[in-house]
Amino acid sequence: MLRNSRVFVEYEPQTRLEGDIQQMPPGFEVTELWRVLAQHQPGRTKPHEVTVFDSVGFALEDFSALRFMRDAACKLEIGSNLSLVPQLNDPKNLFSFIPQAVGCTQ
Repeated sequence: MLRNSRVFVEYEPQTRLEGDIQQMPPGFEVTELWRVLAQHQPGRTKPHEVTVFDSVGFALEDFSALRFMRDAACKLEIGSNLSLVPQLNDPKNLFSFIPQAVGCTQ
């Protein structure tokens, strides 16, 4: 999936050590998110383009990026809400969600 996507990161040196792109070759192209927000680099350039944000744990930056994207989507009247919290019979058993998510039966 990474090879077929435009990848945005918080801080490239750290992401190359800890993020999903650590498995990619050193020349794999990424764009630091601040460059997009400062309008130095484009974000998504085509409606069907797949973009990936490879976050490595700067919680404040993650939160800020998510709020920015949510506010932009609301302003442009695009996107839809979805629940990221599964409804589980036993919230302490997170693995119980896996068969439901992949269409398997137990």
